[in-house]
Amino acid sequence: MAIPAAVFARGLTGKFASLNPMSAAAGFLVWEMVKIALTFALLLAAPRLVAGLSWPALLVGMVLAMKVYWLALAFAPKPKKLS
Repeated sequence: MAIPAAVFARGLTGKFASLNPMSAAAGFLVWEMVKIALTFALLLAAPRLVAGLSWPALLVGMVLAMKVYWLALAFAPKPKKLS
């Protein structure tokens, strides 16, 4: 779901994103809600736009792609301590 993530990133770089900490936090929440809504809309539209799409396979693939971040975090190199 690159389109919702791109919209989210673009929204966070707007002129109101860095006015003050409260507007930055509010902007983050608003753009996160926009991203979730766009993701949900694309998931609902996918079976109509892609012929022969398997809905369970789509959901399993999305969940697995999201869980890969946890694997990357678990296997990331540990930072070296400066003693």
